[in-house]
Amino acid sequence: MIEVGNVLVHEDIISNDFVCNLSKCKGACCIEGDAGAPLDIRETEILKDIYPKVKPYMTQKGIDTIEEYGTHVIDQDGDLTTPCVEGNKECAYVTWENGITKCAIEKAYELGEIDWKKPISCHLYPIRTTHYPAFDVLHYDRWHICHDACLFGKELQVPVYKFLRDPLIRVYGSEWYGDLEKTVEAM
Repeated sequence: MIEVGNVLVHEDIISNDFVCNLSKCKGACCIEGDAGAPLDIRETEILKDIYPKVKPYMTQKGIDTIEEYGTHVIDQDGDLTTPCVEGNKECAYVTWENGITKCAIEKAYELGEIDWKKPISCHLYPIRTTHYPAFDVLHYDRWHICHDACLFGKELQVPVYKFLRDPLIRVYGSEWYGDLEKTVEAM
């Protein structure tokens, strides 16, 4: 692990390459898994507030799921997550474009309807964060559905932390990200 401010960054985030390759995976991370996207408590309030503006971009199945269960749920592990269609299928906020999953929240953001891009756990993926009272730990989450992203990242020579520059800045700020880059350069 390397320490940057009050964040411990696993070396795999520095040494592994990654660039999403939606033409290959079709956005499988939005439709696979055993639960929706992890949320923090602040994000649940945001989802409640923005839902009316996101709803026009959602599928009917997603809308029906939100109407039945709410904008967020507590999963089997007791964690806050986005709801999934039929309990274990795609995220309720998934929409489809040319056979590729997209996020209705992000679509509303891109069209200027809302000022929140999407849950940070989605924006930061494949980084997963463990929060402690005094510090965070950033881990690289390996998932077989991202194999093509690893190959594409290797081909383009883009480490995970560089691919995720914007969401890392969103969470920790540009000064922190600059410190991360300096730390990596000094290694």
